[in-house]
Amino acid sequence: MFTLVAFSVPIYNFFCKVTGYGGTTSYSSKVSVNVIDRDIKIQFNADVNDSLDWSFKAPKNIKAFKVGQNIKVEYIATNNSFNKNTGTATFNVLPEKVGPYFIKTECFCFQQQTLIPNETVKMPVVFYIDPAIADDPTMENIDTITLSYTFFKYIDKQ
Repeated sequence: MFTLVAFSVPIYNFFCKVTGYGGTTSYSSKVSVNVIDRDIKIQFNADVNDSLDWSFKAPKNIKAFKVGQNIKVEYIATNNSFNKNTGTATFNVLPEKVGPYFIKTECFCFQQQTLIPNETVKMPVVFYIDPAIADDPTMENIDTITLSYTFFKYIDKQ
């Protein structure tokens, strides 16, 4: 079980990047410059695996924003333990088929996050929905997207 937890994040990361499974999003170093007249709602979710004594709060849901609009939100993590510890987060987007159109330009996922006891930090995510979603007939009925993160204890494999 220990080995499974230790390698779950890198295995999941590799698997999702290779297969596109689990609502894997796209990344871009550039922000969106094209906004179209289509509204989408965003729901946010935050979970922590039992291996990590942190609290993790999601931003407030966004009732509506325009496709192509650049959005910045902040998740909030707090180390509730008496020890410094490190976590790393995985993510997914639902419905999964939206993943290729969900473009992140800044994210804390798959990065080590070390917090001292009782430390609280804001973790920004910057994203937009690619306007190409409007050209995909399988995306016509999409009006709500959920972005979910789960933090796991980071275990150094060295």
